[in-house]
Amino acid sequence: MEKNMVDQLSSEELEAYFSEDYLYFGDVVKPPEESDREAAAIWNLLSLRQDNQVLELGCGYGRITNRLAEKGARVTGLDISPILLKKAEADAAERRVNVEYVPGDMRSLPWRDRFDAALLWFTSFGYFDDAENERVLHEAACSLRKGGRLLIDHLNRFAWLRDKPACFVVQRDNDVRIDIVDTDALTDRINWKRIIVRDGSVRRMRFSFRQYGFPEYVRMLRDAGFDAVEAYGQDGGVFTPDGPRIVVVAHK
Repeated sequence: MEKNMVDQLSSEELEAYFSEDYLYFGDVVKPPEESDREAAAIWNLLSLRQDNQVLELGCGYGRITNRLAEKGARVTGLDISPILLKKAEADAAERRVNVEYVPGDMRSLPWRDRFDAALLWFTSFGYFDDAENERVLHEAACSLRKGGRLLIDHLNRFAWLRDKPACFVVQRDNDVRIDIVDTDALTDRINWKRIIVRDGSVRRMRFSFRQYGFPEYVRMLRDAGFDAVEAYGQDGGVFTPDGPRIVVVAHK
């Protein structure tokens, strides 16, 4: 068990993982048309309206945040990576939208009772141990007004355990990103070893996140101060054990 206890990531490892290399392969992993579709699904799932205040935790390079701003929301994005935030700001300027980008840690948020909705999209939840993951949910709840909604998008662990690949390969021109994946059944964590082969050099890093089932989400979210908790499938469809994603929407 000693090995399992060290699989969670430090802030330094998270920042190293979400680096310029992550940004470089971004549009290959998530093409613009896919990001457009996801932003539309988020808008509907959170029942957003014009001028709603929305917070994205782990916003990355703004691919969702800036699209929600284009739809008329007043959006704030928080991320630990200065490299990704710089790209997000440049993209917001290019799209001519006003977005507040804040460097920070989702375990400690500066806002209270400010937002109508918040989201943790594209597996941006579960990086830490159980206590700190629950702290993220408490902080998100505190940042929301009464009646606010929180959305979490994550891998569906039923489908993942059945169909999990041992390796992902992403290529852009002559550069390659290789992810070697292992699921630890004792901790319910997915552990990745990432190898970047780019511009004649090789870089290695690791990534890890905790998977949760829907009953665990319900318990954690209610403990954090939410009332109703709903489950959906990818992009807001019906959840099934065979679907690739689970989308949880909680109401404060």
